[in-house]
Amino acid sequence: MPVFNFYGFLFMAVIMVPNIVFAVRNKDGFQNLWHNRAVEFLEQIGRFACFGFMLFNIPHTCFGFPSDKAFAAYIIVNCMLTAAYCLIWIVCFRKSSVFRALALSILPSLTSLCSGIFSRSVLLIAASLVFAPCHITVSYKNAALTAKEKKL
Repeated sequence: MPVFNFYGFLFMAVIMVPNIVFAVRNKDGFQNLWHNRAVEFLEQIGRFACFGFMLFNIPHTCFGFPSDKAFAAYIIVNCMLTAAYCLIWIVCFRKSSVFRALALSILPSLTSLCSGIFSRSVLLIAASLVFAPCHITVSYKNAALTAKEKKL
């Protein structure tokens, strides 16, 4: 398996496009209402590790696809998850909600976890297991606090 994962790069690039569009259109950025330094720190460590291990297959920690069917499943599943992620961004771009927060945190978490499982990348699986619960928790807590703040 080559060191650079071109498909992982494509999936990460497509996932980043709506985030970049959001950042450009919302100069004020994302308001973080829930503060838990440990969870936020682990989320960032997991996020950047997932990015890195989606792009690069580290020798002796990534064992590659066991078959052509596993590679095909990797492509199909990640295409579906990435398409769903982009669709949620399109449909919910202007609507801040708990659904949007959960969908936009669960889908990339699943993308990195499934990629790790299909490619048998120990480091990507480990990074995903750190990133997913932290990212989902931070996203949910912020969405719930935002919704609560709007009601007041």
